[in-house]
Amino acid sequence: MGKPKDKLKELAEEVLRASSHPLRLDIQCILFNRVASPNEVARELGEDVKRLAYHFEVLEDDGVIELVKTEPRRGAVEHFYKAVAPPRHSDAAWSKLSRATRKSITTVTLRGIFGEAIRAVIRDKFDARKDRHLSWLPMHLDEQGWEELRDHLADWLAELERIKAEAAERLDGADTEGSRFFAGLMAYETPPGLGLTGQDPIA
Repeated sequence: MGKPKDKLKELAEEVLRASSHPLRLDIQCILFNRVASPNEVARELGEDVKRLAYHFEVLEDDGVIELVKTEPRRGAVEHFYKAVAPPRHSDAAWSKLSRATRKSITTVTLRGIFGEAIRAVIRDKFDARKDRHLSWLPMHLDEQGWEELRDHLADWLAELERIKAEAAERLDGADTEGSRFFAGLMAYETPPGLGLTGQDPIA
């Protein structure tokens, strides 16, 4: 039987492979925000549905997306999917990617993060709770400080997963369905100055 760390590494590599094609990234971005069928995604992306079907199959086989329902449509059955989780990769696997691939994956991840936030604001959910949290902290760090920040974020991610798993157990069979929440973690190097003017071009 494999060790838990080996299984996590294997899962990270599968997710990484699933995210390695631009179309798969687009599919994940859409399914991270809503349930959709290959036909709906094909129309949204302007792609051939047969071409997209292959990428849906890869994503489902790797456990990145899952089937949530089927509906009869014109003598056939339409399948609807959702993303299981945002793309996540081990540090070792991530370091092997080209910079262009890392940038593509970063783009779709940020689209998911900001898409969730904007949707919550538009639907008047973001500030519905008085105890909601929103903060940011620019920092000037040396390499040791950066490593400490990165490691603490990894620890906090593990805490988030624990909280999520324990809540799922409590909700299983409970009278309430609970509410949907979103938490995001980011740490990255940024150029000098403030990023509030919108004057920096996006390369």
